[in-house]
Amino acid sequence: MPSRTSHAVRVAVLADSDTRWKWGALTARRIVPEDRAVELSGFLLRGRATPTARQLAEVGAEAGAMREVTGTGFLGELGAGEEGESPFDLVVLALVGGGVQAMLHGIAALGLARRPVVVTGYVGVVYEKLADGLLLRHGADVVLANSRHDAQRFRDVYEGVEADASSVVEAALPFLGGARYEPREGRETVVFAAQPSVPVTRADRAYVLRRLIEHARLHPRREVLLKLRSQVGEQTTHVEEFPYQRLAERVPGGLPPNFRLVYGNMGEVLDGTDLLVTVSSTAALEALHRRIPTAILTDLGIREPLGNHHFVGSGCLTSFDLLDSGRKPRADAVWADRQGVAAGGPSSGEGSYAAAFDQARERVTKLLDGPALGPIAPYYTRTTAPGYLPQLLARHHLDPDGRPSAPGTAARETSGMRRAVRQAVRGAARGAYRHGVQRVAPVIRRMGEL
Repeated sequence: MPSRTSHAVRVAVLADSDTRWKWGALTARRIVPEDRAVELSGFLLRGRATPTARQLAEVGAEAGAMREVTGTGFLGELGAGEEGESPFDLVVLALVGGGVQAMLHGIAALGLARRPVVVTGYVGVVYEKLADGLLLRHGADVVLANSRHDAQRFRDVYEGVEADASSVVEAALPFLGGARYEPREGRETVVFAAQPSVPVTRADRAYVLRRLIEHARLHPRREVLLKLRSQVGEQTTHVEEFPYQRLAERVPGGLPPNFRLVYGNMGEVLDGTDLLVTVSSTAALEALHRRIPTAILTDLGIREPLGNHHFVGSGCLTSFDLLDSGRKPRADAVWADRQGVAAGGPSSGEGSYAAAFDQARERVTKLLDGPALGPIAPYYTRTTAPGYLPQLLARHHLDPDGRPSAPGTAARETSGMRRAVRQAVRGAARGAYRHGVQRVAPVIRRMGEL
């Protein structure tokens, strides 16, 4: 078997949604040694959010080969090399936390003589489940943080539970870029970046749509675009219970001529954007990096479930009333730099952003070129989390030791959990009958995560 330094870096990216595929594929290309070619193989984890061909084409991240697999199928691919070595040098796990943890235990159980370097991270703003998500990612060789701010938070969590924090490496979101914004004469374009589950209720989403339409009518010389993540019927990581497309079909009198629903690559949409509006979408960071005026809505409050609390101090928090009156927020430069955006800026050849991946590249190069890596050692084990880990692994058809379950075992492991969910659904349904259907929504969302 040739050494890792004598051939192209063979990379496997396992992703469970369109946005995570985009993050994983672009991250892989940014963190490999600059003097080596990349052989990128893409794997899509089969599940509720498995992206369609249209969704994959829209994010614009390509691979030499791509196919859909189960978690155990992916582990089989990693263990298919010769002489106890993996056919891949580097694995990027672009998954939700539970999926990452399952694959870490699964890779450990393979017992490879020379295992791949394992990298994971987050696709955007980390505004909820910080400790839970981080501990589920612990055990990877590299846990990427998208900013200096996040890197410190990540280390604090690991050190706070006496877990090794050396895997945390500061980087940036890999899809920032594009031309720096220059104001245009004449017609302006306002883009609202939609999110599948923020806000979540029908009433709140109808409110956002109504205000966008009113803004378009109030400013007939502006083009107002509602940028959608997916078409009706397509899935994303978060369940979209009330698609804007369906709400727009019911607008009395129809939509104004300067208001449109659009799809497409966010980077291409931002090329023609003069004002980006959202509740808390990662698109805000892409816009801020380009210096596009960016508005984070406060109409529904500044609340943790909305994620807009992350932007406190950014200078971007505003309301539809203020936008209607002509306000365009100006981002605070210190806040933006701390968040890993707009530091140096696209106008200077991406400035310090080009160097944002130097630490990660250096770390990955050292791991690739060094001796065989030691065993993967996640924080969660059968000793530290005996009531949590086995159930989590069972969802991915793995035994508590990380090995693939015998036929029927995973079903038995999760049957109690499924019974609990069914009971919760029935209880929520009874409550909905008495108090309104919105009581059911949180339970349905939880079912989508199981």
